[in-house]
Formats: sequence, C-alpha cells, structure tokens
Amino acid sequence: MSGHSKWATTKHKKAVIDAKRGKLFAKLIKNIEVAARTGGGDVAGNPTLFDAIQKAKKTSVPNDNIDRAVKRGSGQEAGGADYQTIMYEGYGVGGIAVLVECLTDNKNRAAAEVRMAFNRNGGQLADPGSVSYLFSRKGIIVVPKEGTTEDDVMMAVLDAGGEEVTDLGEAFEILTEATDLVPVRTALQEAGIEYDSADVVFHPSMQIEVDVDGARKILRLIDALEDSDDVQNVYANFDASDEVMAELDEE
Repeated sequence: MSGHSKWATTKHKKAVIDAKRGKLFAKLIKNIEVAARTGGGDVAGNPTLFDAIQKAKKTSVPNDNIDRAVKRGSGQEAGGADYQTIMYEGYGVGGIAVLVECLTDNKNRAAAEVRMAFNRNGGQLADPGSVSYLFSRKGIIVVPKEGTTEDDVMMAVLDAGGEEVTDLGEAFEILTEATDLVPVRTALQEAGIEYDSADVVFHPSMQIEVDVDGARKILRLIDALEDSDDVQNVYANFDASDEVMAELDEE
C-alpha cells in the first residue's frame, strides 16, 4: 500500500514477520511468474523479473519456489496460470482515493472480494477514471540507512534520474520517473549502496491529512483489500503524521 511514506516503509518491514507470510509469499511468487511470462526468464535481460526476484529473496521466499515460478512463467514448466491485471478504483472514509491493483485468473472472484472489502469498511467502489487521475506512475526505491548518508544517495542517483530523496527515519526513499527506476537502481548498485525494494507504483499527486480515527479506518480498509489473494497492491492518497502512526502503534 502507499499513502504516507513512513507508514509504507514500516509496513514493508513488518511484512517479513507478518502472520500472513504464506499469503505474502504467494503474491511475490505470482509477480515473478507474470514477469517471466511477459519479459522472458532471463534475469539479465528482464529488469522487472530481476526486481521481483530480489523482493522475494529479501522476504525469505525459498529459492526453489522462485526457480519454479520463473520456469512456469517462461514456459519451461507446466502449471502457470493465465493472470490478468485489473485495476479497481474507489473511495475510503473521508473521500480518500483508493486504487486497487489485482493480478487474478478469475475476474469475477476478484471483483466480488474487492467490492465486499469496500462495503464492509465504509468505502465504495467508483467508476474507472474516478480517482486514477490523482495518481501517476513513479519509481520508488527504499534504501536502508546502515552506513549510508543522504549525500551518498543523492550523489549516486542524481545523474541517473533520481528526482527526490526523502529521509524516512530508518531509511531513505528515492522517487523517480517509472522509466528511470532501473537506471537509478543500477546507479545505486554501482555505488555499492544496498536497497530494500525497488518498485513502480501509483504515487498520489495530492494527499489528505487524517487524524487517528481516519487513519484507523483507511488502514482497516487497506488490510481488508490486501487480505484477498487476488489483490497485489493498494494505493491511497492519505497522509498520517508520525504522531498519528505512533498512537495507532500503541493500540
């Protein structure tokens, strides 16, 4: 999910020890399979596959599972599903815009589960185009701070297409154009800087500030959406302060 950047980073870290690890593994494996089907099974020539595999490895997905997903996707092994990407748009409580990215082999099931999550959590589905104009495709790279300064990161990515570097507390977030994600990631590698994740996302152009109650409600909706096996990513244009997030963490 993507709303407040610091929350996104916190959630990324928590995902590794999430009780729903099996569900997370399944989504990461699905990403690998689709990337291999779209761009081939050669990691060197398929940067989308490279990033999908890196993310899976950083989340401790077993290598055997990764290898089988690449083979299924590239056609070397039978059993791959015909996944389709479907976007749903809607609103959460307080008019927060929500984009739901699904990767599914059953459109009817995906639609029903997304609709149910919205209905049960104070939200509503909207027509295509209702909220998507509030988001643009961007690259987001998260770099852990361990032994790295903001100046180091800036120097490494500036010429490669890095637009903005944000200090998230325990990590730096680099914003790029979607087409510059691979060159910026490569520049980090060449500078010897490790990164936690590198993803093309839907980035909100404007955000709605929420209080504790508002944050609680939108996060409840996001959790309900992400509980569906068909939902790969949820994006929302809310902003929650560090104080609000700290208060929620205490609950």
